[in-house]
Amino acid sequence: MVAEHFDPVTVFDLEQAASRRALGTPELTLADCQGLVTLDEIQRMPELFEVLRPLADRPENPARFLVVGSASLDLVKGVSESLAGRALFVRVHGFSVDETDADDVERLWVRGGFPRAYLASGADAWQRWMDGFVTTFLERDIPQLGIQIPAEALRRFWMMLAHYHGQIWNAAEIARSMHVTPNTARHYLDILSGAFLIRVLQPWHEDLKKRQVKSPKVYLRDSGLLHFLLSLNDMRQVRAHPRYGASWEGFALEQTLALLGERDAYFWATQRGAELDLLLLRNGRRFGFEFKCEDAPAMTRSAHIALEDLGLHTLFLVYPGKQRYRLHEKAEALPLVQLPGLDLKGLTM
Repeated sequence: MVAEHFDPVTVFDLEQAASRRALGTPELTLADCQGLVTLDEIQRMPELFEVLRPLADRPENPARFLVVGSASLDLVKGVSESLAGRALFVRVHGFSVDETDADDVERLWVRGGFPRAYLASGADAWQRWMDGFVTTFLERDIPQLGIQIPAEALRRFWMMLAHYHGQIWNAAEIARSMHVTPNTARHYLDILSGAFLIRVLQPWHEDLKKRQVKSPKVYLRDSGLLHFLLSLNDMRQVRAHPRYGASWEGFALEQTLALLGERDAYFWATQRGAELDLLLLRNGRRFGFEFKCEDAPAMTRSAHIALEDLGLHTLFLVYPGKQRYRLHEKAEALPLVQLPGLDLKGLTM
């Protein structure tokens, strides 16, 4: 925890009127603070960014500022412009498998990584929290960001994306289904992607003398939100749904990126059907990941093609089992729960 390294710790929750009143004269209030100063929900008072710049530049520097807020492109832009060179961005993921009990992977998968959703007392409490989250985001957070879009239109688009989860993005197809223009569909996607609710995974392509897919894939980043929008309340319903495999793919993808880092991450696919769910570039080497919701995954023709065409150092088939085993001299089956111990730098095979 960040707070463990500082004393004293001062917290201003800008959702509370008392904190906003205390910062009515922010220069005076913040100048006297020492140690760690947390400004939570800063999107409520974006004017504070300009105040923080001279405070961060003080030579004695008696305080460090932890700025927390709902993700948005406008918020990131405000920090970048006002605190350029003075701020470090930290993207906070939901719970990952290294933070929960290894026996609770299914619970994490079904409910998602939002703490209150994962820790809900039961399916009904989880559903109520999810409903409140979606409604609040659409009816309060979006208007606060200055985005003028009818809440129901964005809700319809969000629910439609749940059915396209894990598929190649096709703006024209979704636009026809919603009776809007492709540009409008792209605008809606940008909003949800900018709020870090949707992942737009870019394709990797190179000169292989093969026709390769050059459009991105789209995923709902939180599996709990995906299941809520698909009206799936438990694992039995998830297993019976046509998007079962795609649900695992998205869940395992997000867990992998949370644990191994999001930079230089792509998917790869050819027009003839060969594909790779995730390609990570690390220290000059290429690592591939396939996400298989099977009891005992095996090498496929597509996996062999990806190994050869992309020159992978190692290919991992990530699955929900418990046994790690070799499939090929450059490939192995890897249980999701063992992802936290995976050291790509130390791999020698």
